[in-house]
Order: sequence, then structure tokens, then C-alpha cells
Amino acid sequence: MTQRPLDTLPKAHLHLHFTGSMRPTTLVDLAQRNGVRLPSALTGQQMVTLSPDERGWFRFQRLYDAARACVRTAEDMRRIVLEAAADDAAEGSRWLELQVDPTSYAVHVGGITPALEIVLAAAREASELTGTGVAVVVAASRMRHPLDARVLARLAARYAGEGPGTVVGFGLSNDERRGTTAEFAGAFAIARRAGLAAVPHSGELLGPAHVTETLRTLRPDRLGHGVRSAEDPAVLARLVDAGVALEVCPTSNVSLGVYSELAGVPLRRLLAAGATLALGADDPLLFGPRLVEQYRSAREDHGLDDAALAGLARGSITASRAPAATKARLLTDVDAWLSQALAVSAIG
Repeated sequence: MTQRPLDTLPKAHLHLHFTGSMRPTTLVDLAQRNGVRLPSALTGQQMVTLSPDERGWFRFQRLYDAARACVRTAEDMRRIVLEAAADDAAEGSRWLELQVDPTSYAVHVGGITPALEIVLAAAREASELTGTGVAVVVAASRMRHPLDARVLARLAARYAGEGPGTVVGFGLSNDERRGTTAEFAGAFAIARRAGLAAVPHSGELLGPAHVTETLRTLRPDRLGHGVRSAEDPAVLARLVDAGVALEVCPTSNVSLGVYSELAGVPLRRLLAAGATLALGADDPLLFGPRLVEQYRSAREDHGLDDAALAGLARGSITASRAPAATKARLLTDVDAWLSQALAVSAIG
């Protein structure tokens, strides 16, 4: 059977974190330049394996914090965005929504507003250079007070827009076992009034009950992960009926110990229920594989044919906040990819 190359499949990338998008070589370079000693786990692109408990998350957070400590200047931040866009473009991603918490970098560049402006300017530049449209999702952290989330939501609202170099969504990240989800509802209300997509993390480290809580209190447009909704058909049906898309990141699910192997990610169950899925790489700096490998896993570990893979790409595009004209063009290009009569490719 002919298998088309996955790196030419047009797709959108909706779940990629700013620090976690870094190339390992870039991280090492920034660490050397800024005098930061890196843990050995961060000195090469490899899959970090963690336990699914709080101890595992603590180790993940320490590694992530070590990487983030290497980012000290506006030029460092610009480089990360440009390289993320270039890497995405090479993998067929034509629209990227890069998630960033500007609080993490504010101390080095004069505040959260300059930090966000640096990322947005780099996103516009990267879009022009690569042809991949880059927009931004501002993410609050569950580890900080909900009032901090409201500050970020107001900042995100100031830069809300449509198209590359604008803020298109508002998220909530970090360990979903921490904090009280309902207390962040005010921040999401601010973002929603500004027309931003609500894209909180939910349904990875906690199960269907937390997905239900997130639906009730935050009224999401998409869920970061959401895979554990598959454990309760009623919850999954509610997601589907509400039109909430899921940003599924298979390799990070395995790295964080949610599933023991890639074949265990409930991809087919979610698709069979009618869920809209958008595959994402999450934090490839720590988890190794980037976007195209998520599609390769869908093909090799779940047996999806090219028509089903094209369906995944369509889901990523329709769930994105790309402009309508961009969506229409990309959907047409997905159809063209599927109609190609190509020989089996070594990279497919």
C-alpha cells in the first residue's frame, strides 16, 4: 500500500510550549553563553521517562525550570520562536499556535508586556520567513494565584487578533492536580470577552471527573490533552456534543507515565466517538519527538491509513484559530496530499 510522506501533509500545530520547543543544540548554546549548568537529561534530544505521580511531575518541572533559566535576553526569545517555526515548517505544519507564559521571562526583559511583545514580533517575523503562520496562546499557571491569571488574561486581551503575530488563545498549564480549576473562571471570562479561544490543560494527569469540572467552569474551546475523557463514554460524548477539540500529545503522555506505550494512547477510541483531534508535540525538548512523529505513531502504533491521517490534519486545522482563508487553503491542500499517487517514501 502506498504511504504518503507525513512531512508534506499540511497540518496545524496547536500544542507546543515556548521553552519546550527549543532545539537541544540551542539549549546547550544558551546555557554555555549564560553560564547555566544543565542536567544531563537536557543535553541531548531524548525521551524523558517519568512516573505519573507528583514526584514525576516534580522532576519534569525541575528540568523545565533549568531549561527556562537559560533564556535571558530578547534575542534568546526571538531565536526560540524562529527556530520553532522553521522546525514546524519542515514537518508540514502550516499554522502554529505557540503557548507562552510571559511571566517566566519578564524579569529579564522589563516586564510581562515587553516579554509578550518580543514573542509576538518574532512570530510575525517567523511567519514571513518560513511561510508557517505563527500565533500565540498566552498561558497562565495553576501554580500561581488565580489573580495572576487575570492579569495575564487582560494582557492577552490587549493583543488579541486574527492572524500571525497576534494572541489567539488563553490557556492554563502546569500540574492539573494543583490549584482549584473553578478559581480560574474569571480569567477565562476576560479572555472569552476578547474573542480568545479557551484552551486549558485537562484530562491528562487527572481523569474524566476533572474534564467535567473544566467543561463546567472554564467553558473551553479545546482541551490541552483531554485523552482521559476516553475513560468515561458519557464525558467523551459531552465533549463531542459541545464541539470541544482535544490537543493530543502521544509521546508526552507516555513520557509522563499516563500510558505505558504509544499504542496505549486511546486515539482510535477518541476518533470513534467523533472527537476532533489535533496532534501536538507538547515539549519536544524533554520528550524528544516533534510533530511529524506524532502522526507516524498514529500510522504505525494505531494502524491509521492515509485517509485517517488526513482526517487528523483536517481536525487540527478546523480546531485552530487560523483565519478563515488560511483554513480553507490548508484544507484544500490536505485533499491534494491525499489524492497524490506517490511511491512509498523512506521518510513517510
